[in-house]
Amino acid sequence: MLQHLISAFVTLLVVIDPIGMGPVFLGLTGGLDEAARRKVALEASLIAFCVLAGTALIGEWLLSRLGISLAAFRIAGGLLLFAIAFEMVFQHRKERETQQAGEPGAAMATFPLAIPLMAGPGAITAMVLLSGRLGHTPLALSALIAILAVMILASYLVFLSAARLERLMGPQGEALLGRLLGVLLAALAVQYVADGVKALGG
Repeated sequence: MLQHLISAFVTLLVVIDPIGMGPVFLGLTGGLDEAARRKVALEASLIAFCVLAGTALIGEWLLSRLGISLAAFRIAGGLLLFAIAFEMVFQHRKERETQQAGEPGAAMATFPLAIPLMAGPGAITAMVLLSGRLGHTPLALSALIAILAVMILASYLVFLSAARLERLMGPQGEALLGRLLGVLLAALAVQYVADGVKALGG
């Protein structure tokens, strides 16, 4: 179980990408004062946590109601996560997120910050896959949601210190970190596909 929890930590670190959210948050909240920024950061973090925790709790149940096997979802999810990894390695993800961040919508905290930037398709897919892989015991789900809470808290702290973090890392450091995390996510995505194919074959 420890190995699965480490895998869950790395997967959520990559797909939620707390550090990568910093520049997007700065771009979205450029005209707001410090108090308004803190409010947006808190609301977006709470919304994203609720969406992803709910996915972990009822995601597999919903799949069963739709007649989709977890093995098939693992393969589809692995392919989706691999696409995100490809974007990260070749620096296409930032361009897409910047475009999404500029689209008009409802309240900024809900759209686009919480959804789809924090709780996007990749993160939702990862939560369903991870909850199925860990099993649906109360202990396993509690551990997964605790890891999720750590990632959301990290995102919130990055939001609060986004300007300082951006100056500290610089564009080269941010690009290097994104590519390294992308390679890790690609390997995890291939493992999800392999697990799904094995389950379908068995």
